[in-house]
Amino acid sequence: MIGTGGPVIAVAGAGDLDPIAILEASVQDFPWTRRHFADSLAAGHRLRVCRDGAALAGFSVAMTVVDEAHLLDIVVGRDWQGRGMGAALLRGVMDEALASGAGKIFLEVRASNEQAIGFYERFGFVRIGLRRGYYPAATGREDALIYQRELT
Repeated sequence: MIGTGGPVIAVAGAGDLDPIAILEASVQDFPWTRRHFADSLAAGHRLRVCRDGAALAGFSVAMTVVDEAHLLDIVVGRDWQGRGMGAALLRGVMDEALASGAGKIFLEVRASNEQAIGFYERFGFVRIGLRRGYYPAATGREDALIYQRELT
């Protein structure tokens, strides 16, 4: 566990899957299912939870492949947004990726998600590409912007 006197970031376990899936569904229009999270956990991806007392405030899912890390999902509940929890989760993902030998971290974000784009750019992520029609959307598909950050 990381944290003192405030939100705590910890390794997620099987007992966290239901709350994680519920939180995901509360903020995403096209959420991952519990099975997605269970599969990630079984595959050895790094799932971390951020708790404020007993409440699940957020979580992250990341993986490292050889010398690259990939942020697969990061969510902070609406009641906790703007309080530094997303920043703590993202810093944790980047620190763990660097410690595991990754030199870069990648992510995809919906082209319409201006709040997330600004968040990632404040952390030094730069746009390197576009995946057309990557995400499901209310009317068809939505593009994903691909971002990268060096971890040196």
